[in-house]
Amino acid sequence: MNFDALLSGTGLFYLLMLTLLEIVLGIDNIIFISIVTDKLQKKNQRYARRVGLGLALGVRLILLTLAAWIMGMTKPLFSISGMDFSGQSLVLLIGGLFLIYKSSQEIYENIKGHEAGVKEGKDNLSAVILQIVMIDIVFSFDSIITAIGLTTDIKKVTGGDPMIIIYCAVIISMIIMLIFSRQVSDFINKRPTIKMIALAFLVTIGGLLVAESFHIEIPKEYVYFAMAYALIVEFMNIRMRKNKRNHRPNHE
Repeated sequence: MNFDALLSGTGLFYLLMLTLLEIVLGIDNIIFISIVTDKLQKKNQRYARRVGLGLALGVRLILLTLAAWIMGMTKPLFSISGMDFSGQSLVLLIGGLFLIYKSSQEIYENIKGHEAGVKEGKDNLSAVILQIVMIDIVFSFDSIITAIGLTTDIKKVTGGDPMIIIYCAVIISMIIMLIFSRQVSDFINKRPTIKMIALAFLVTIGGLLVAESFHIEIPKEYVYFAMAYALIVEFMNIRMRKNKRNHRPNHE
């Protein structure tokens, strides 16, 4: 593999840009991980995040290696009522339905106030790790296809092998996600309203994946903006409640 593209100034710029892009596209992945690992014992949560993200990194690198095959998955496999379905469409459909089901189940348990208890067995830990890997495969499609879409520009500008830049960007972004996943998890799970917003966001993302599987393109920027707006409002509410507690007069 030629490292000339990576060692150039332009190559480093593309590396930074792709790494930031991978992190942004991985936000929904981190949110999902924080919610599914919350059901585990504290001692197992960190292990599940590390193993899940480690396996997810391996899967993502394998998918990058099979980039040409992934791009070819857009060819129709079968049609239903005039609607073509490709391998990529099926992955998005199954992943979207799974995300909607899992997030809706979490919302229901939170609203009812009887969340499933923490299970001690290894099966539960294995199930959580499997869920992390499964959902990362679904989320990987956006980031990988976006990265592959930039390979022509990278090769044209740097004149070297663009895949080394993409590999490094994916590895760096996954390491950053691994480092900050605990902080994100603790922040979300300690604040019920933030957790509910995050779950609603995941349901919406699941809906977008299902829509995309039916070739209905809805810009994800709208969803990210709506979530950011809701979070800003909730952060202001948190600050307001904190200030009220701090300035509450003490009545003797």
